[in-house]
Amino acid sequence: MAAESTFGIEEEFVFLDRDTLRPADVAAGAFHRLAARPAWAPITHREFLASQVEHASAVFTTTEEALTSLASFRRELAEMATRLGVTIASVGSPPDAHEFPTISELPRYLHILDDMGGVIADHQIQGLHVHVGVADRDAGVRALNATRTWLPLLSAMTGNSPIWRGHDTGFESWRNVTQRRWTTTGCPPVFRDGADYDQRLGRLLGVGGMKDRAIIMWFARLSPHLPTIELRVADAQLAAWSAVLVAALYRALVACVVDDGLDRTSAVQPTAATAPGPELLNASLMHSARWGLRGNVLDPVLAVLRPAAETVARSILLLTPALEAAGDLDFVNDGIARLLREGTGATRQRAAFAEQGNAGLLALYESTFAAG
Repeated sequence: MAAESTFGIEEEFVFLDRDTLRPADVAAGAFHRLAARPAWAPITHREFLASQVEHASAVFTTTEEALTSLASFRRELAEMATRLGVTIASVGSPPDAHEFPTISELPRYLHILDDMGGVIADHQIQGLHVHVGVADRDAGVRALNATRTWLPLLSAMTGNSPIWRGHDTGFESWRNVTQRRWTTTGCPPVFRDGADYDQRLGRLLGVGGMKDRAIIMWFARLSPHLPTIELRVADAQLAAWSAVLVAALYRALVACVVDDGLDRTSAVQPTAATAPGPELLNASLMHSARWGLRGNVLDPVLAVLRPAAETVARSILLLTPALEAAGDLDFVNDGIARLLREGTGATRQRAAFAEQGNAGLLALYESTFAAG
């Protein structure tokens, strides 16, 4: 594969009170402890809420090193949560929440609070962001345009926020529903090239709370500060293996578009005649947020609703040349089989909550967070 087939993973985690499962505002202390250690300082970051910490990984070339690194960081966080008397979870939204969250005392975040006001009340969410290296912004735009039709499927595979304010929402990803309130959200538009992308984003600055490019909330975008394309549709994942699975799939999709040696661009994109409009893509994103893999999902190439298991299987076949080139095919096949067998994070949370309420969720969080 081309040299740009590197990737990185950002995971947002939330500390929770063990009894109520509401956010616990202990992240500042946890961050300072981690930042004092040379191994963790470069990859540990404050987040928007005082209950959150972010792991922004090193750059990876293999799924094996990614899984080892993510699991190690999660174990460290789990031990820290125990010392603090709380739990730590990797979920799209906490199962219960305060009326209004505590914002981290950082100037940028406080400015966002001023701009967005009441939108922040329900913006208590955690995502998984996957960065894939691209040679330049023109290549990134080609990959971004191809990503658009894959967003509903990737959303369906990664829903992990079914419980909100103590109730089952009926949705797999309540996080993706709440994000619809932001100025820029959902599926990005089609861009001609990197210059078109940069010009149009520049015109958004200062409009509707868009202070800078880092607050663009599309489910995929070019990174504002790295030579990468960034997938943002996925909820934070219960376990490290499922986060790495998403990264492997997305790296393969990007390679199918930008790696000339694979010559797979036409296979992973609809034809001009079948390409879905923005109205179908955004409706399909809502459909996936609701049903996940429990029903039909938009096929990323045929652009019609098909049974989820069939769509997943067909999509893996399309990505197989890139997965083989990266050495990820066995890992992805095993991960997909596990996902279909165990269910999404949302499916597992819903079952635990129905059976044992908060106690069931706590047990699920603590058994999966630092697992391999």
